[in-house]
Amino acid sequence: MEISNTDRAKVLVQALPYIQKYAGKTVVVKYGGNAMINEGLKDAVMSDIVLMQLVGINVVLVHGGGPEISAMLKKIGKESRFVNGLRVTDAETMEIVQMVLAGKVNKDLVQLLERHNGRAVGFCGLDGGLLKAEKLISGSGDLGYVGKITEVDTQIISDATKNGYIPIVSTVAGGANGEVYNVNADIAAARIAAQLGALKLILMTDVRGLLQDKDDENTVIPVVNVSEVPKLQHDGIICGGMIPKIDCCVEAVRRGVGRAHIIDGRIPHSILIELFTDEGIGTMLY
Repeated sequence: MEISNTDRAKVLVQALPYIQKYAGKTVVVKYGGNAMINEGLKDAVMSDIVLMQLVGINVVLVHGGGPEISAMLKKIGKESRFVNGLRVTDAETMEIVQMVLAGKVNKDLVQLLERHNGRAVGFCGLDGGLLKAEKLISGSGDLGYVGKITEVDTQIISDATKNGYIPIVSTVAGGANGEVYNVNADIAAARIAAQLGALKLILMTDVRGLLQDKDDENTVIPVVNVSEVPKLQHDGIICGGMIPKIDCCVEAVRRGVGRAHIIDGRIPHSILIELFTDEGIGTMLY
């Protein structure tokens, strides 16, 4: 669809107050789901992030890599096991997780962002003591080297953004005695956003947002106050895989992040729609 130059100008005018609002502020984006697999969506996300940096936003990209980890485990004949959405991570699996996340996935994203004329640098939680963790104790059984974050030191991220780089973070964390832990990327993004005093945390998912009716994507709840969350959980509206994502958003907001958003990464340029339009997209928690 062709749009006129006048319409283009109107779009920029609508975006202007948001650009002014976010300039110099930090936005943490958790990148995952279909937007990380589909090539067209990957290009759209990278373009969005470069544009955000160009208008003065300090962007931090935190990523997962579940499908890539599962694919590598399959190559070596190892089955992927999950308990309550968390990957059971024995010592051999942890080696694969570290290799895939901190190596291939992270550096592929750095290269992709550079190809879109961005300046990127890749980190994992081991770099600069960024993420410290301890073993996560689960009532559902031993999860192995799955970590619970105990400490976040974002100095290395702040140094990167001050020098004009976009930090790309994979969520492998260090233990007190040299252990390496696999940490949930949503949780890591929330904790990093809080430590940075971010204005926004954006979680990219494969759903439209929090739905009033989980079977109807047209029932997105656009705004939720964190005080409403217990009732929404009691009523069964927050259920299944949405529970940990909402919990991450609640924790981020309670730790000082201005707003937390759950948006549909299957929609091209969903980040820009959220940041720079009056209507926004997905569900916002405040």
